Amino acid sequence: MYQTFTLQEKIRQITIMLIPILITQFGMFAMVFFNTIMSGRYNASDLAGVAIGSSIWNPVFTGLSGILMAVSPIAAQAIGEKKNKEVSSIVKNGILLGFIIAFAVILLGSVLLDPLLNNMNLPDDVEATARGYLVGLSFGIIPLFIFNVLRSFIYALGKTRVVMVILFCSLPINFFLNYVLIFGYWGFPELGGAGGGYATSFTYWFILVMTALIIKTKDPFSSYAIFSGLKEFSWNKCKEILKIGVPMGLSIFFETSMFAAVTILISKFNVTTIAAYQSALNIVSFLYMIPISISMAQTVLVGFEVGAGRYKDAKSYSWLGIYLSILIALFTGLLVVFFRYEVAGFYSTDQAVIALTAHFLIYALFFQISDAIQATAQAALRGYKDVNISFVITLVSYWLICLPAGYVLAHYTDLGATGYWLGLTFGLLAAGVCLSIRLFYIQKRKFIIEEIREAG
Repeated sequence: MYQTFTLQEKIRQITIMLIPILITQFGMFAMVFFNTIMSGRYNASDLAGVAIGSSIWNPVFTGLSGILMAVSPIAAQAIGEKKNKEVSSIVKNGILLGFIIAFAVILLGSVLLDPLLNNMNLPDDVEATARGYLVGLSFGIIPLFIFNVLRSFIYALGKTRVVMVILFCSLPINFFLNYVLIFGYWGFPELGGAGGGYATSFTYWFILVMTALIIKTKDPFSSYAIFSGLKEFSWNKCKEILKIGVPMGLSIFFETSMFAAVTILISKFNVTTIAAYQSALNIVSFLYMIPISISMAQTVLVGFEVGAGRYKDAKSYSWLGIYLSILIALFTGLLVVFFRYEVAGFYSTDQAVIALTAHFLIYALFFQISDAIQATAQAALRGYKDVNISFVITLVSYWLICLPAGYVLAHYTDLGATGYWLGLTFGLLAAGVCLSIRLFYIQKRKFIIEEIREAG
């Protein structure tokens, strides 16, 4: 990363960081995509089981990994301040926290998984697939969490292409394992949808090993000596990560758990509705990789400029990311609406599932724009290390607006399951507006402080 002076330079810098992050996000999403597509081709019940399993796993993973994502803005600000020893210490303690959190998830999952699935009253075949899928995923929790810390460190240095290359190398492995483990080809066991969980776990181990080797042996990463002195636990550094990371994690958890709750509520409908909802959600989640990638670049660039004391540049990156995200969401949303039947056909051969998926996708345009605003506004706030108010905003927007509105529209009008899509859109829009207002306030306060400082 480097200091920029014009809007053109800023657009170039954010683009250079963004494109590899975007390709990386698409690569990670491709693993879920392979699971979903191949499970759907196997049969509708396995697709529903993977949907339920994903709805349980995603809030846990995204919420807890959100804590570890705090490494990125903290390290970026330290890099802006030219405090390299601080960067090394933060990453080391982030790795230790990642291991502790992953171990706790595995332990709690072994106790809580069966009671949770039993209480959902799912069809036996759907429940069996969901359980098998989650058990398979559990073998990859430790490498996944540690990788997220290392990825945050790499992004904080602006070297986003490294992770992209690693993901590219891992995709053929993931595709092959999904294929043989779901369908049982070439002597491998036929596990159905559950096979996707095991395939993904093995891939996470491969990704972690590749990432660790590069950080240990290649410049500029090796100069930080991340893997030396890992036993040097610092409670103060852990508190710094947790202070920023816990509100970040909770904000992400509130969003993903909201989607999970909707999936669970929709599970009370028939298998066709579950499969169609999961397919439509998979499509908009795929497109969501664009604003989430912009947001990752935003957090690092804003944090870097704030650390260097260049608040005007931080403000420019904040709003540049938001405007860019809205424009792309508008374009991709229109494409999805116009070609909704063709897109839905990728996910199932069942005509009823295709028709209902296409119907859900009509609402994708407004959903995507709302999601793009809230994702990038929240990312800019993370660059400022302003996360506590974001946590409150997301709690209110997702759980006091999204779910109640969706439930009422789904069960007390003729909209049915479509009501949940409208509820999700209302909540995301409320979050986007409120987070943008908070961002404006923070930037105004920062500029006032800077002006007073410059005036002496």
